[in-house]
Amino acid sequence: MSNPEHIAISKSRGIEIDWQDGRHSTLPLELLRRECPCANCTGAHGTPPQKWQPDTNPLRTFTPKLKMESVEQVGGYAIRIFWNDGHNAGIYSYDHLRKLAEPVE
Repeated sequence: MSNPEHIAISKSRGIEIDWQDGRHSTLPLELLRRECPCANCTGAHGTPPQKWQPDTNPLRTFTPKLKMESVEQVGGYAIRIFWNDGHNAGIYSYDHLRKLAEPVE
């Protein structure tokens, strides 16, 4: 896998990555939140995966729009995203981000 050359973060839209091999990836917020790699979201503890889903309850009077509160680098291999829904357990490795951006064949 290639490493990022440049990462552009938009807290309200998502992440764009220019990779060292010349590829460009656009990762929207919803995809990043739904594909959180933490143990709870993936079911790594032997429990059912707790995948994020947008709130579609028609009786809710207000649902805050999904956004990133902040992003921090983890070593030289990943980022951690702090979401406005309080979730922040996922460590998004660069390999994981690259796989999210690759077309399914």
